[in-house]
Amino acid sequence: MTFSATDPSGGAGMQADILTLASLGCHPLSVASGISVQDTIGVDSLMPLGSDWINDQARSILEDIEVAAFKCGLLGSAENIAIVAEIVADYPDIPLILDPILASGRGDDLVDATMMRAMAELLFPHALVITPNSYEARRLVIRDEEEFMDLTLDECASRLKKLGCKNILITGTHEQSDSVINTLYASTGQKIPYYWERLPGSYHGSGCTLASAIAGCIARGLDFEEAIDEAQNFTWQTLKNAFKPGMGQFIPDRFFWINEDEDDGKFTHH
Repeated sequence: MTFSATDPSGGAGMQADILTLASLGCHPLSVASGISVQDTIGVDSLMPLGSDWINDQARSILEDIEVAAFKCGLLGSAENIAIVAEIVADYPDIPLILDPILASGRGDDLVDATMMRAMAELLFPHALVITPNSYEARRLVIRDEEEFMDLTLDECASRLKKLGCKNILITGTHEQSDSVINTLYASTGQKIPYYWERLPGSYHGSGCTLASAIAGCIARGLDFEEAIDEAQNFTWQTLKNAFKPGMGQFIPDRFFWINEDEDDGKFTHH
């Protein structure tokens, strides 16, 4: 079950969640948190739905269908964050994968300070894993007197752990490194780096794809570290095969495997 806002471009948000989960062989249950006006260039506006609407959407499905995993993206308001926290708290055995979206790829702010506090206090403790990019990791924990880029990702992870996060996967596309280095800060205390070839271009919906892929892999029965590894592999393949339908960013091709040879050894769809 995904909680996310719509994206009429099909690149990010609810549409990204649905495409990713379907590609992984899951049945996506989608709870709309808001309606956005956006394209492949950026987000122009967002209209959050009322928290009662989110509650009613989710509860009706949860009473009808067995849910294997929760995935949260953009929720739109502090009230919506609070109601989603109540819902997931009532289902503690269902793992929650949280993508703490703060801004669009263009840099359009999508949350305010109140929403960031609500996310940290109400949702972080329920999440099996959160998947911030390095910009989001810094912004979530930075203190007024600190310089943004002076804050190391190790320190970010440490502070996020103190906010109740169990596992933290910080993605490294925004960092100045030859390879993209995603780092898992596990609840066991392990720090596990994953190295991926840096691809050219800018992508709309990569973070949504990764978080949804983790949720999908967990729903399919993979253990946690296998799900983290497989979801990154899947996401990288969607980016490698991305297409550019408009004037802005590339969109990940979540059904890349349709055009691949079955025996090329990259990713096998089940």
